[in-house]
This record gives sequence, C-alpha cells and structure tokens, in this order.
Amino acid sequence: MGKKSRVKTQKSGATAAVSPKEMLNLISELLQKCSSAAPSAGKEWEEYVQIRTLVEKIRKKQKGMSVMFEGNREDFFSELMTWAADCGASCDGFEISNFADQGYGLKATRDIKAEELFLWIPRKMLMTVESAKNSVLGPLYGQDRILQAMGNVTLALHLLCERANPASPWLPYIRALPADYDTPLYFQEDEVRHLLATQAIADVLSQYKNTARQYAYFYKVIQTHPNASKLPLKDAFTFDDYRWAVSSVMTRQNQIPTEDGSRVTLALIPLWDMCNHTNGLITTGYNLEDDRCECVALQDYKENEQIYIFYGTRSNAEFVIHNGFFFEDNAHDRVKIKLGVSKSERLYAMKAEVLARAGIPSSSIFALHCSDPPISAQLLAFLRVFCMTEEELKDYLVGEHAINKIFTLGNTDFPVSWENEIKLWTFLETRASLLLKTYKTTSQEDRAMLEKPDLSLHSRTAIKLRLAEKEILQRAAASGRAKRLHFQQRLDEGAALPLYEESDISLLENADAKLPIILRKLEEEEEEEEEEEEERSVEKELKTEQGDAPVAPLLNGERKVADSPAAASQPEGEKEKGIEKEEEERGIQKNEEKVQKDLQDLDLQQEDDLSENRTGDVSKENVD
Repeated sequence: MGKKSRVKTQKSGATAAVSPKEMLNLISELLQKCSSAAPSAGKEWEEYVQIRTLVEKIRKKQKGMSVMFEGNREDFFSELMTWAADCGASCDGFEISNFADQGYGLKATRDIKAEELFLWIPRKMLMTVESAKNSVLGPLYGQDRILQAMGNVTLALHLLCERANPASPWLPYIRALPADYDTPLYFQEDEVRHLLATQAIADVLSQYKNTARQYAYFYKVIQTHPNASKLPLKDAFTFDDYRWAVSSVMTRQNQIPTEDGSRVTLALIPLWDMCNHTNGLITTGYNLEDDRCECVALQDYKENEQIYIFYGTRSNAEFVIHNGFFFEDNAHDRVKIKLGVSKSERLYAMKAEVLARAGIPSSSIFALHCSDPPISAQLLAFLRVFCMTEEELKDYLVGEHAINKIFTLGNTDFPVSWENEIKLWTFLETRASLLLKTYKTTSQEDRAMLEKPDLSLHSRTAIKLRLAEKEILQRAAASGRAKRLHFQQRLDEGAALPLYEESDISLLENADAKLPIILRKLEEEEEEEEEEEEERSVEKELKTEQGDAPVAPLLNGERKVADSPAAASQPEGEKEKGIEKEEEERGIQKNEEKVQKDLQDLDLQQEDDLSENRTGDVSKENVD
C-alpha cells in the first residue's frame, strides 16, 4: 500500500540552496523570539508581526521542499473508501461528494432514518497517541516531555511521519486530507487585521506564536536528538509541513477511550471526519465492546442529501479559530464576558459568600448569547448579587429561608428588588454598549465590506465573525434597555414584589434553565480554565527543565485558546503604507485606551451612583 510515485519532495530550481547552518540560525532566532516573555499590553500585534516576518523568511528559504502528493485530493477518495471497507468500516449508504461552499462531505446514497446506525470506524483505522507511541516516533516520544504532555502535537508529528512513509497503512486516509486549510494559520496578515478588536484576536495571535514555537523547537530536536535520527523528517520538515499537520489535527481530533477503557486518548477518525457540521445533538459515541467509533443519523436523510453531524456547542469564534469556517445559523453563538467582584470592595466578603452558596465563583467568564434572553440563569444570578445592597445581602445570608432563597437567584420570577433589577440591567446595557465601542468599524461598514465581490474568503470569514459579535452585543444592550425600562415602570407603579414562599421550591426543582446552582455553562468555563492552568503548569515545568523549549498549546477547539493557530505569507508594503499603518495603529490604540477608561469609569459609576453602598467592580483586567 502506498505508491512511491505519488509522493514527492518538491525542489524548486528558483530557490537558492540554504545551508543547514543558516537555517538553524534562523530557527534558533525564531525559537528565542517565540519563547520570550509575553509582550506588554497593547504590544501583542507588534510581536505577531515580528514573529511572522521571521516565519516568512524561513518559508521563503524552504520553498519547494515540502512533501506533497501528486494529483488532486478527490483522486484518492475511492482509495479511501476501499481501504475503509477492507478494514471493516461501514461504507454502505453514503459517498463522498462536493457541496460547493461547504466543501466535501458525505452524501446519502439511500434513505437513512434518524438515529439509524449508518457509520462505524474500527480502531485499527484510527491514528491515535497510542499508535504514535508504537510507530517510528516512539523512541522520541519516550524521551521528549513535550510530546508526552501534548497529545495533539504528538498526533501532528505522527501524521507527518506517516505521510513521508510510502508503506504507511494510513496513506489512503492521509492522501484524502485537504492540501491546505482555512484556519487563521493560513490567513494573510491583512486578513488577520480584520480580526483586531474581536474576541478571537488574542487566541489567533497566541495560536500563531505557539505553532511557530513548536515548529522551531521540533526542527532543532529532529536535527540533533539521537532518538530522532530515524524519523523521515530530517531532510524535509518545513514550516508549511507543520502548519498543515497542526491544522489537520486541530480541525479533526477527537477524544476516544483507550482499548481498556481506563482513560481517553486523542484520535483522528478517517471517513467520519468528512461529515460537515449543523445544529443538533452529539450522535457519535465509542462502542468498547466492538472497539469501534459509531455514528447514528442526526435526522432523516433522503437519497442525495448531505449527511451532517453536530460538532458541539461552539461559538463562531471557536469555529473560525479551530475549524476554519463561520457557521451562519449557529444556535450556540456567544460573546464571552469576564466579570468579577472587586476584592477591594467593602461588601466583597458578603457577595462572595452568597455567590459561593449558589455555586458561582466571584470572578468568572460568562457569555452573552445570540438567543433571547441573552444571559443565562448563572449570569443573572451573578449580576443580582453583584448589584445587591448590604441589606439585600444580609437577607440572602441570614434572613428567613435564606438557604432556599439562594435557589431563586437565577429565576426571573423572583427579583431581589425592583431597584436591584434596574441596576443589573443598566449595568448590562452600559457594558455591552461600551464593548461595542472597542471595534474599529460599525456594523453598517462591515455589511458594506461583505458586499464587495473581490473580498477574499478569509477576509469574509473574519468580517462575518466581527459582525456577529457586534450583533450579539447590540441585542444584549437592547435587551438590557428594555428590561431596565420595564422594571423602572414596575417601581414607579408601586407594583408588589413577587414574594418567595418555601413551597415555591417545588416549582424550581425541574426548572433546569433557572437554577443557578446547576452550573451547566459555568462548569464548561471552569473546566476550560482548569485545562489552561494545567497547560501553564506544564509549560512552566518544561521551560525550567529544557531552557527555551516551547510548549505547544492544545489544538482542539474544546480546549480554548491556549490552543493553537498559525501562518501565512506577509505581503510587502511600501514604506509610505507602513507609515500610514503605524499612524493608524497609534490612533486606534488611543481610541482603545479611551474606551477602556470608559469601562473603568463605568465600574466606578456602578459602585457610586447605582446604590448607596458599593455594589462591586468589574475591573479593566476583567473585561475581555
């Protein structure tokens, strides 16, 4: 399996020969730059441009050195299907087809009923961390702490090693993978600029830096480590190769149980990963008894219809960063908002205690959703406590039925007081309005840009994401305004406040969406923060032991942004354009500083004007 004639290392005659020493010097410079301390606030873009310039210099010298397959991707689909059938996978009822803007996917060749098991993939087809350890990569894996700590990086190198091996059993799968991707790693610099001020930009810049650092580190390892001497990458390991492998893993990796079911491992799942995304529920699982990945139909499919699966409750920012697409009808789109009660606030201890009893941290990342209402029960509960007076806090700490009343914090039917509702919705309205000011364009300007026929795919994706974030913030501000006016009217009318009765607890027991103590959304955010903290601990340990050795972030979108993005080519601008960009950036920075000051002033105003007591603080550092 695996015809040698279909694998080649391109050598362009136009590319001047590069000495190993010259390349190693460039790689060392890149590694040093990517391993330096994090830039000061406002300098992230400048660092990104510097790293990108070095990467582009390396890419230019490596032009024509990447391993590639002859022929087009679709030429290998029939081989993929034949291989899958030979391995015991299901291949009846669907075929690989081109769906225009959505790219390749699976098309039903017969009617398929909802919940029908139509696809299964046996373990022997999967590329996993375990198969990597049993491959030519095994000796290096046994010695390298980064590979041991970062399964996604292991999969990326495993993929490259198998791609370079003409006898690899996975070649039918690897040949059928895309030759390139639409993740931000492939964006041009001007295309990345469209993401400035979006919530995705920090992750995009971090992803690029981390990918460049990983590449530089493993380039040196492959050239110098004794246990890497047999890897088929010594003569051909370019940045473009690694960017491709990182994107392949990032867009496709999933967790499956190990053979004994004792833990989970990362895996690439051939054929199944051809399915495109739509809204719905997770319909894929792992059958340990039959040792295979199984997928049931999300809905009824007629013959010739595309078969979809649900990737998970990802925001469009996560889809763009980790999957390389913007999903127009994303029912789970959201904008993150980090809020916290200031520890310097006089009522901090009381507020923290009420929040703790509700199972909510005093500082956390919440979300403003695209749906109505835009805030979850957890965020409603937090804002209510955030805006409580001292007397209201006492009522929830030591008042009658105080313990049971905690359950009502996230329930819209039981306001703390009309004044409290007015404060929290005023805060939300003002916060969302100020966050809108951090963007450099208006929604109208974004829509006008999207009308341009010559707009690149990556620019269009970035602008769509930027516009979607603004629309969520606009809806949140409008909702806050409407709620504020509603509760102000209730107060002016002297309406009686709905009183909590202990018998009302029965009404809440099944109101899953209203219980702040059932922290569905917060649990996801806390898990993400714990995972990021774990990664930071690993990185700190590895840097201590290996000097400037880079630590790769996890590539999967399930693990937020200490995760990874990366490269593209940097267009050369004229000197005058460079000066104009610098002046523009200085103007933008001044505007951002003003908006951030407004955000700080809002916090102080919330404390001083909305209550006779200090009602809490969302500090500048706490705003995403």
